Amino acid sequence: MAALLESFRQGFDALRAPEAQELGPRRRAALEALLADGLPGPREEAWKYTPLRALERRSFAPADTTPPAFDPALVEGIPAPRLVFANGRFDAARSDLSGLPDGASVEALSQVLERGQPRDANFLLRRYERRDEVFARANAALAEDGAVVRLDAGVRLPAPLHLVFVGVPQDGDRAWHLRHFIDLRDDAALDIVEHQLGAGDHAHLANDVLHLHAGKRVLVRHARVQADAARATRFARTDAVLARDAQYRRFDLELGAGLSRNELNVRLEGDGARLTANGVLLGSGRRHVDTRLGIEHIARDTACDLLWRGIADGRSRVVFHGGINIRPGADGTDASLSNKNLLLSADAEIDTQPVLVIDADEVKAAHGATVGQLDANAVFYLRSRGVPLAEAQRLLTVAFCREPLGALEDEGLRQLLLDRLDAALATALGGGVAA
Repeated sequence: MAALLESFRQGFDALRAPEAQELGPRRRAALEALLADGLPGPREEAWKYTPLRALERRSFAPADTTPPAFDPALVEGIPAPRLVFANGRFDAARSDLSGLPDGASVEALSQVLERGQPRDANFLLRRYERRDEVFARANAALAEDGAVVRLDAGVRLPAPLHLVFVGVPQDGDRAWHLRHFIDLRDDAALDIVEHQLGAGDHAHLANDVLHLHAGKRVLVRHARVQADAARATRFARTDAVLARDAQYRRFDLELGAGLSRNELNVRLEGDGARLTANGVLLGSGRRHVDTRLGIEHIARDTACDLLWRGIADGRSRVVFHGGINIRPGADGTDASLSNKNLLLSADAEIDTQPVLVIDADEVKAAHGATVGQLDANAVFYLRSRGVPLAEAQRLLTVAFCREPLGALEDEGLRQLLLDRLDAALATALGGGVAA
């Protein structure tokens, strides 16, 4: 058995309450399926460009049962309402849920499990049948904490909800598995900002799964910043279901971790549902950045607009898979995918796979992907006006990334993310890129 899977098995044996909420049989079934099938190899299409050979030889001890200490300045600038997790454990001392209106519930999954009401945690019963869903299976077996958010019909949060996940150095490499559930009833509205941060150098593994259920006419605006420690490993998966006329506006900024994989799966099940999903992927050093989109148009007159930018420098590898499936009966669909990439080093690699499957009539659909280098004329123009080479390349790279950020309606949030991207580019490309 691979060392990674053996450490997951040992983590299961160390669960504080594996039978809580009558989840024991389901948890064990997920673990047994994971151990029986093993990790996917390079012949598995979904993992073709992200081999797990190095990871499978590593072992991770379970995270401690209490959140570790870290510098509070890391989260003090993040406003309420704020839910904080450190190394996979709910940190009540640094969380602040003041200002929530009536009809809004925000709590940690560990608190839900302690209440002992099975119906409140039934989202944990979801099964993952495919062999390539290896880390979702691990999450189903091992998750003990996460964010649980529920809004009643018509409830709208007056300010964004901040979900903060901090990786903190500890003795040895640790693993944690967070399960999040966001349930928004008809006509509700929610802004979410995810902060995935490192409080110092570490090589832990974080494995998150988020379920989003958006009722009729719901509006969700969701920004996610992944800025983990440089040696960290992060797997993140979002499964969203949109009802009639629901809108999901998503933005992802991938800046950190040595190995990261982000999966965004959205089912547009109600007529008129709309998805906007934009993102920027930054590969530098030896980082491996993998993003997979799986969008399913099921109802009529649905729409998706997907705009992603990738940058690869050093010896990094950036992987992007954009899948759009227009099911039979989804007439009137309007689907668009654009993935443009900058290759800034001869030693870097970019793999992009736009996929469009259409089984309906009267649809409008388009996809495109490019991989190129900085425009030499633009670089020359800036240098001729006294801009140093490294700064000219950084400015052009930031400009290349601005278009996806334009979808963010909140000016303050857009500037915050742009500042983080600019700082990450200055660090990653500070020595200049190949001319």
